[in-house]
Amino acid sequence: MPELAVGLDVGTTGVKGVAIDPDGAVVAIAEEGYPLSTPRAGWSEQDPEDWWRATRTVLARLVDAAGPDASIAGIGFSGQMHGLVALDASDRVIRPAILWNDQRTGAECAEIEERIGLERLISLTGNRALTGFTAPKLLWLRRHEPESYSRIARIVLPKDYVRLRLTGEWAIDVADASGTLLLDVGRRQWSDDVLEALELPAAWLPPVFESPDAIGVTFGCEELRNGIIVAAGAGDCAAAAVGVGIDRPGPLSVVMGTSGVVFAALPAYEHDSLARVHAFCHAVPGQWHAMGVMLSAAGSLQWFHDRLAPETPFADLVAAAEAWEPGAEGLLFAPYLAGERTPHADPSARAAFAGLELRHDRGALVRAVLEGVAFGLRDSLELVHALGVPVDRARASGGGARGLWLRIVASVLGIPIELTAVEEGSAYGAALLGGVAGGVFSDVHDAVARCVTVRETVEPDSAWQSAYDEIYPRFRALYPALENVKETTS
Repeated sequence: MPELAVGLDVGTTGVKGVAIDPDGAVVAIAEEGYPLSTPRAGWSEQDPEDWWRATRTVLARLVDAAGPDASIAGIGFSGQMHGLVALDASDRVIRPAILWNDQRTGAECAEIEERIGLERLISLTGNRALTGFTAPKLLWLRRHEPESYSRIARIVLPKDYVRLRLTGEWAIDVADASGTLLLDVGRRQWSDDVLEALELPAAWLPPVFESPDAIGVTFGCEELRNGIIVAAGAGDCAAAAVGVGIDRPGPLSVVMGTSGVVFAALPAYEHDSLARVHAFCHAVPGQWHAMGVMLSAAGSLQWFHDRLAPETPFADLVAAAEAWEPGAEGLLFAPYLAGERTPHADPSARAAFAGLELRHDRGALVRAVLEGVAFGLRDSLELVHALGVPVDRARASGGGARGLWLRIVASVLGIPIELTAVEEGSAYGAALLGGVAGGVFSDVHDAVARCVTVRETVEPDSAWQSAYDEIYPRFRALYPALENVKETTS
């Protein structure tokens, strides 16, 4: 049997692992879940030990499924970004990890932008201070848990904690480090200026590597033989983009998961002057990417189903939506159920239906939800266009990348949308990175060329596209209108 590459994605709900052969075919898949803790409103935490236990379980299942003759050449990691794992001098976890979707750090974000200055912060990091990022979490610990803060010797992000347990190596990749708000993204190294302004020790931060770099080997894990090469890996969004073939400018990655992501590789480092889209290092060495994130994409349809039609299959809801023409006779949906990040960095933004009339039924409401999410994705695409990034097509992934919804998104964005043969997301991209580190592929471009193939293309509907072009300005007016309502009723 040829040598395999393994990808491990340390997600918010569980670890997913895949093993692939040199042609990109999936040989084995395994998953193991774990709980999420919300000890207070707006808080989101996990026990890093749960990640490690789940990883070991997934590795054991992958090895068993691949068979006794399988040989693993390399392992790559991806994972939920921005989370803070604080370690003491013995690499013991000091407190539960604070995750990407934790909202407790609003005051600390304001403090960071005041200390550094918003314009300077954006020029250094490509981003503004958002509650999900890592740096505000450190300032929150300093203010609210000084005893825990005083014990910190090193910090890691979620996937990097698991890799530390697997290899003993303390490291991070540039793609994941970009989401800490502590990296000089243009120079691909920690920012001394930001660290000094925030009074954070540089000694707490791990060495930075490119995503496919080999940074260690497996050691002391009962589920694996010792000596397997392990790559630095990438944050989940960058890994997912590699997994659908976004290794250079041109195609766009559109992820329609619980949240929605529009991801474009950049020809050179560039950032939006207002940081409405994120500017991060890509998982491809020497490249960067722009990324817009909406917080409720497929999550919007999940909410509708769970709260308003829990007994109705999703397929039936979408079928009812198909009976309505684009725009559902004036009905709009603002998809801000959990606040928003792009283009409105506003955790207090709220969702709404607008334009309801007596004729509207459940199908019309669902159609409005599908279209509202598509318009939210277009908000990000407009900002990518403003950076001068060439976009000729998109590669879609995630649970929402199906049927009618894909036709709507293609028509709203005005570009063809491709579906790849393998849809294993971030774990698949992590496997490609692990394969580069382990010598299965010569570089990321070689891995993409050999493994990523398109199985289906969804073209924009010209009539729908014209209709959506007329409706989009009305959608854009929703957010400021809702802000006015919120201000007058607060």
